[in-house]
Amino acid sequence: MEGAHEAFRRFVVDESAGLLQTAWMLTGERALAEDLVQTALARTWPHWTRISAGGTPAAYVRRVMVRTFASWMGRRWNGEIPSERVPESAVDDPAFSSMDDRDSLYRALANLPRRQRAAVVLRHYLDLSEQEAAEALGCSTGSVKSHASRGLARMREMAADPEWTDVNRDD
Repeated sequence: MEGAHEAFRRFVVDESAGLLQTAWMLTGERALAEDLVQTALARTWPHWTRISAGGTPAAYVRRVMVRTFASWMGRRWNGEIPSERVPESAVDDPAFSSMDDRDSLYRALANLPRRQRAAVVLRHYLDLSEQEAAEALGCSTGSVKSHASRGLARMREMAADPEWTDVNRDD
């Protein structure tokens, strides 16, 4: 078991940044993303010898993350929390435009239903094939195509709608 322990430790050290980024793309929140990664790792540890023998432990852990995320989002309230203070306005500097674009992308992604968000993240952020995404989501490749297509279409609608952009900006 000591060899499996060391292999798992190395996996966590090597892959945790990528897993955290994926989890953040799914959840949109740093703390929730950290919880998701930790939960997925805790669920995979007891089966690590079998999982690592399969040759793609990162894919397996991502699948556990996606399924865990889907089950969490089905149970947890996912609404907005009001604030008494209006956030500061953004600095008017062209150097921040790419940051604004990323922020708009993440906001649009966060407004998608969970299955569409997961499909978009798996297909277009992680660059998984339709088959790999289908395995991670536990559905057919047709469902992955449908969810990803609808998610991208909705994100395009949000990006093109000036009212959505104005409402969802902090500045």
